[in-house]
Amino acid sequence: MSWRIANECAERRFGSAARKQIIMFLADKASDDGSGIWCSKGTIQRHTELSESTVKRTIIDFLREGILIETGRRQCKNGYTVIYRIVLERVAALEPTAEPDIQTGVTVNPVQPEPGTGSTVNGVRGSRWTPNHPKTIHKPPTCRREAAEEVEDSEAEKILAAYPEDRIRDRRTSLRLIAAALKAGVEPDDLKQAINAYAKESEGYTRSKVCFSDNWFKMRRWEKGLAQIRADREKAREAEAKGRASLTEWIHERHPLCRHITNRQIEDLIASKLVTPEQVRAAGLQA
Repeated sequence: MSWRIANECAERRFGSAARKQIIMFLADKASDDGSGIWCSKGTIQRHTELSESTVKRTIIDFLREGILIETGRRQCKNGYTVIYRIVLERVAALEPTAEPDIQTGVTVNPVQPEPGTGSTVNGVRGSRWTPNHPKTIHKPPTCRREAAEEVEDSEAEKILAAYPEDRIRDRRTSLRLIAAALKAGVEPDDLKQAINAYAKESEGYTRSKVCFSDNWFKMRRWEKGLAQIRADREKAREAEAKGRASLTEWIHERHPLCRHITNRQIEDLIASKLVTPEQVRAAGLQA
């Protein structure tokens, strides 16, 4: 059992009471890194007292959304039990359950006149003044941090602006999820390309069939676009490598088609050490 995982899940919204109940049961079985969860859907159903169909559907949804991943299988008397891991990065990207701070005006005795006299940490007593004391000096945010936050906010705004305007919903949640994706290492341009691909794919859809921005980013629908982008890039790299191999072969064999090789291609082949200047000249080309 991991209190860390349980607390992390307890502080996030999962969309329904059933989903929250199931993720909390799984968190109770997890290690501190979210791994090592092995319990059958029947076990989940018995302990949560939810219907079997609800448990199966929810687990499938969690896997599709990336909140859960399968890490292996464990043999049991009825065959095997799937081993799951809760992905903390996905959970952290969900909307928190905490209510925003609300200023309620002046309270009675809002300022403590003297600092506290509680226990010390590692033999070192805390600040002389309490945080709300007038003499407490709060460090302002550094210019570097403010600039970094402005850049992140600006980048998230640009990415959200690429989403079809009539499908943008809950800007605050959408921007938060975009920022989480960027922090996880997703390139801004790749995210924009994924959005453009989805917009083109869903062009002409009725409003009942489209995916609004908050749900699109929450369900990480952009991963499908990223996978296609990476596949296209890999094909382009393979085609480029194949083209270089053909040009290299022409030069080695002094093929008549060498006359179609451009100076830029020659420079690229030499820089890549696929041919030497002597081989280029021997093929009747200028190195």
